[in-house]
Amino acid sequence: MKILDGNKLSEKYIKIIRQKTAKMKRRPVLAMVLVGDDPASKIYVRRKGVLCEQAGIDSKTIILPENTSQKKLLGAIDKLNKDKNITAIMVQLPLPSHIDKKKIIESVDPKKDADCLHPENLGKFIQEGEGYSIVAPATPLGIIKMLEECKIPIAGKKAVVIGRSNIVGKPMAQFLLSRDATVTVCHRLTKNLAKITREADILVAAVGKKNLVKAPMIKKGAVVIDVGMNRDGKKLLGDVDFENVSKKASYITPVPGGVGPMTIAMLLWNTLELAK
Repeated sequence: MKILDGNKLSEKYIKIIRQKTAKMKRRPVLAMVLVGDDPASKIYVRRKGVLCEQAGIDSKTIILPENTSQKKLLGAIDKLNKDKNITAIMVQLPLPSHIDKKKIIESVDPKKDADCLHPENLGKFIQEGEGYSIVAPATPLGIIKMLEECKIPIAGKKAVVIGRSNIVGKPMAQFLLSRDATVTVCHRLTKNLAKITREADILVAAVGKKNLVKAPMIKKGAVVIDVGMNRDGKKLLGDVDFENVSKKASYITPVPGGVGPMTIAMLLWNTLELAK
């Protein structure tokens, strides 16, 4: 079993981004919008700011109170859209329940959409694949980079994605399809989940349910990618029972230190692409 080390690989990409931004006349600027006091979101945004500096990207963080109206949030995003100094915009999710996430995502200028969540960008990516949208969804892009870095074959393999979100599940399936894998997407109403996952050469778990994937659900030698980040007191757990699944997997991502760092690195990669 080999660990897919997201920390190590993300450092490599941060260096590559820095080399590219150093040659630019003006440093790119990533604007991050955070609504509320969610501790995990605050830590995540702060971490992004630190890595922006390492990558030669300036960052601007806008923190709004939990009770911020949707109108005020839309106004803040509109200002960022019109600000010529801002290269990319990222709205930290989740948003408070009184705010319509769909409207907020659609309000971001597609040419500044660091997350590839705007329907114009995501639609182009899902319909046509890479190269047709300026950016790609950060988490699935990070996963693909990890697989490619370790020379893990995808073409002709059976891949199972647990989760169908616009952020991870759907674009992850598209990435794998575009590389000629046979892909099955599972969700909360999927019957006989274990039977399906046992057939997977590559398994991606992205549902946000701690230790959902157990060792008996995995084929020996499978590649297991854990996107889950679940709080258990002060401990952070993935969707995969790492201790037992790691005994059967050929490659596996840890939580933390696996997919998370690569997501941030690819967010900065998208910022660089938008700057170009």
